[in-house]
Amino acid sequence: ILFCNNTFAQTNYYKVDKTFYENDYTYQCDVNEKSQRVLLYNTENKLTYVDQIVKSTGKPIPLDDCTASFEDDNWTKDKCHTIIKGAFSSDETRRLKGRGLYVAMYISSETGKITEVDFDFVTFNSFATIPVCVYRQIETQLKEHVWFVPTEYGKGLNYIYLGWKYYF
Repeated sequence: ILFCNNTFAQTNYYKVDKTFYENDYTYQCDVNEKSQRVLLYNTENKLTYVDQIVKSTGKPIPLDDCTASFEDDNWTKDKCHTIIKGAFSSDETRRLKGRGLYVAMYISSETGKITEVDFDFVTFNSFATIPVCVYRQIETQLKEHVWFVPTEYGKGLNYIYLGWKYYF
């Protein structure tokens, strides 16, 4: 009996720090050598490495602060998940099954619009084989189709951070 396994070479785009110069955008890949974590973001981002602070005091928000930054809504989470899922091909979705992509959104405390997005994953899983154009599609779709309503507390921050892990 002869068994034949098909294997497909997958390009790992994010093994080392790298800048991706695409047609109308540029992305940066920062790799932590020790943890092998990738932080992938648009080079136009201004907040990726900026602390979230309370504007009136200039101090970072306390780590244990759970004050709501947004009004409750019933659609943003589902819309975000639909956008992420829709950016990946069916083959990519199969390869990503059971894995989680951390998506971080930086939201204007004044308008509630998403101003920046970044992605976090490790160099050795299937997310590292996804071309940067897919992440760009997620970024642009989130910015275009999702917004939030900041609470008074949220309006008092320099930006509102919202991140979660999306599992396939």
